[in-house]
Amino acid sequence: MSSTVVESNTDWLVYICKACGLLYREEEGDPDSGLAPGTRFADIPDDWMCPLCGVTKSDFVLLVVVDKKQYASSSTDGSSSMDRQSARSRYSDVLIVGAGKAGWEVAKALRAINDTISIAMVTGCNGDVYEKPQLSNALVKKIDLHRLVRETGIEAAKNLNVQLISNTHVVQIAPSFKHIRTTKGMFKYQHLILAHGAKPVRHPLLSAQDCWHVNHLSHYRELRLAIENTQSQIAIIGAGLIGCELANDLALAGHQIALIDSAVRPLAHLIPEAAAQALIQSWADLPIQFYGAQQVAKMHHQNGQKILTMQSGLEIVTDQIVLCMGLQPDSSLAQSAGIVWDKGIAVDPKSLQTNQDAIYALGDCISIEGKVSRYIEPIIRQAQVIAHQIVGDKNQIFRADASPIRIKTSSLPMRLEGLALGDSEWKITPSKEAPANHKWQMTQWNNDQVGAHLELG
Repeated sequence: MSSTVVESNTDWLVYICKACGLLYREEEGDPDSGLAPGTRFADIPDDWMCPLCGVTKSDFVLLVVVDKKQYASSSTDGSSSMDRQSARSRYSDVLIVGAGKAGWEVAKALRAINDTISIAMVTGCNGDVYEKPQLSNALVKKIDLHRLVRETGIEAAKNLNVQLISNTHVVQIAPSFKHIRTTKGMFKYQHLILAHGAKPVRHPLLSAQDCWHVNHLSHYRELRLAIENTQSQIAIIGAGLIGCELANDLALAGHQIALIDSAVRPLAHLIPEAAAQALIQSWADLPIQFYGAQQVAKMHHQNGQKILTMQSGLEIVTDQIVLCMGLQPDSSLAQSAGIVWDKGIAVDPKSLQTNQDAIYALGDCISIEGKVSRYIEPIIRQAQVIAHQIVGDKNQIFRADASPIRIKTSSLPMRLEGLALGDSEWKITPSKEAPANHKWQMTQWNNDQVGAHLELG
């Protein structure tokens, strides 16, 4: 394939994938997919797929028009062509992929014990630092959008002396050469840390344009702006932890919520039936309608709204659809590097190193002995372990202890400790008839020991 840019008198266009944020720059094309530099977006075949997440051309939207006269001296993200060229051969002692909680925590842990090691971070977003759990209850806490960002990516990178390579996607890892290939060229490393998290599970029958996700601040910001100063009808598909918290939050802000799940009750895989029924009762005065044992069969547009048709025949009219169906890490990077995959990047349970030398991983993208844990607390401990492993301290190891889970439904807050088993009986104290505003507890016993403890209220 030719690497020559096709000449054009028209400004170049940049399109963004609504599913994963990948940028398609017409000037650069996508040579790995057979699209030579200079290929216009309009000329891309309809069956072309996003190289990162696999959606089709229809899931890309126009992001920006690039002035050809200025492109030679300035890229769309503000870096000069000289800066981009030097970045292509950049070497770092430690290279971190991902700028979420996991990425920044491991950067902080490294810097706390070594102030001279060179650290670079590659991320598909701008790297802003924020607390993701706040996204599901920011409205009830009256947190303005601008206050959700604790520190911009640029500020965080400067404070930690980290080279931030933002709005850049990693497409391949070459362990034998110790480099990664990205949408902005190649970067070399001595140690590589994968902290790229997991992506929201997409519904197979709903297009990216018709749905929202709240797994990233940028997506949450767009949703907030879309419903601002409205009383919208919002369908939330998935009544797990995030779905229930978000339903509670949006309902308190005055929106009509249809909470839909294939299970018969909310939080079915986390709490017992009595607790789930108490949660539903706590929503009695809120505009939340729970639809259990329902699955979407199709969706169509009508009079500016969306009509969700369930397999049962039930129809739900809504203005917005939010998917909260869980998270799934992308296996493409691991596969490119020959990294063992087991529901996530398989890491050593003590060192958090993968089967590839000098490559570690933490956070939502990993699995430990086939188990995933997508909570905040373990990430901080994982970051500390990896940092010490990299600087040569092999004595600090990770222990995958069960972390307490806080369910931030303000109508009925809950705290779960331990590991709940689906087939064991729960004991309730003082009684399940306790007033809604009174704290009560549930305990699950396993082999004459407390296996799980749930506090409500």
